[in-house]
Amino acid sequence: MRTNATGRVLHDPKGGSFRFDAGALCLDFAHTGGEGQYAIFETLHEPADLGEWLAQPPLAAVMTVPVTAHELTTAKTLRQAIWDAAHARAERRPLHAGTVAIINRIAAAAPLIPALAADATTAGWAPPVRATQALSTLAREMIELLSGPLSERIRECASDNCPLVFVDTSRPGARRWCAMERCGNRHKLRALRARQATVS
Repeated sequence: MRTNATGRVLHDPKGGSFRFDAGALCLDFAHTGGEGQYAIFETLHEPADLGEWLAQPPLAAVMTVPVTAHELTTAKTLRQAIWDAAHARAERRPLHAGTVAIINRIAAAAPLIPALAADATTAGWAPPVRATQALSTLAREMIELLSGPLSERIRECASDNCPLVFVDTSRPGARRWCAMERCGNRHKLRALRARQATVS
């Protein structure tokens, strides 16, 4: 069952990893790979990879019906639409009509249905649990994000060469970096070196 916690560990194909919290599960999903130049970051190679990602907290949607190749294709289509929509909003550009149509189409499927466990103190997802339902749930979350008060808080990392997008949920709304231990620290190091070069 979902909690409010988001974030995943991202791995760089060149080596290294870091924890990145996009502030919304749908945006975490957008960072599972991509097309073109982002294909090297792909993590959803097989239907089982999608099932494994969806089964992790906070969604914790353990599939009771095996993920199909068609659902994997749909997942990648949704992922690209979420990516495109987030970047458009971060750059204050209008969303492409096709992007909106994809998100709406996938959201139109039945979502995951919460169910109270027999002990009446915990909850999970009512079976059968299918990937199509989980994708609908992610698409609906993206709709809520784009149409809600946090829409203006969607940001792209301030680093010149980092395309990661996130929701700035900080109270002052001053988050600039995908992660301080990655781009934030790199920026600090470059600024320090620039100051030292100026002094010397």
